[in-house]
Amino acid sequence: MHHNPIAIQNLSYVYPDGTQALQGINISIAANERVALIGANGSGKSTLQLHLNGIILPQSGEVIIGEWAVKQENLRSIRNFVGLVFQNPDNQLFMPTVWEDVAFGPMNLGLRGAELKERVIAAMNAVDIDLEWYGQRSTENLSGGEKKRIAIAGVLAMQPQILVFDEPSAQLDPRSRRQLIELLQTLPLTQLIATHDLDLALEICDRTLVLSQGKVVFDGETEKVMSDPDFLHQHALESPLSYSRPYCLLEHSPVAKSYSLS
Repeated sequence: MHHNPIAIQNLSYVYPDGTQALQGINISIAANERVALIGANGSGKSTLQLHLNGIILPQSGEVIIGEWAVKQENLRSIRNFVGLVFQNPDNQLFMPTVWEDVAFGPMNLGLRGAELKERVIAAMNAVDIDLEWYGQRSTENLSGGEKKRIAIAGVLAMQPQILVFDEPSAQLDPRSRRQLIELLQTLPLTQLIATHDLDLALEICDRTLVLSQGKVVFDGETEKVMSDPDFLHQHALESPLSYSRPYCLLEHSPVAKSYSLS
């Protein structure tokens, strides 16, 4: 276990069309921290995340994952260390059955037989998926919440030290969202969670990073930034629903106002 599994120093990145995606990013994330990454669309969140397992290589500055700099020669080790869970689980689920999907990564590492089975069972247990019920089911016939859990299980089967989530609660119904939150709270791993769901960030992350136009404009306590609506508004963000003023039908409804309430 590394004390600071993510260390980013002066990271900048410009896309081929000239778009400045990241500007002078400096971040250090300690082992087992759960950190929210928030910002408006186009703020640089996805670009930053893709640097963490080498899908994008640094143009300037440095990204250190565990003990490896993000460079071409270290990508195999880094991608075993960092598990990336995409926003849409359909982008990760491509094998005929749930079992084969979860086993795919470990099999590519050379695991077979009892060792492979143990790895898959442990990953499915971690996300509370019943092997007997789900093992031979097609991933195409699962709900959004089930697919999300299977995608996470497939990543966990690689035994990463870091989990990077892109909009984990997107497209989930309220019950599936609640189950996801409870799952993320139990996973004993470093987590970086990019999300527009600020209530999720408030509930499970003590620390939040705010990106705006490719720069870190806030790095600190989640509750502090979520309780500052003016700051959030300046960076095209809205306050969490749990911090919003309750809407009272009898006080605000145009229909209710047309009747005497006495």
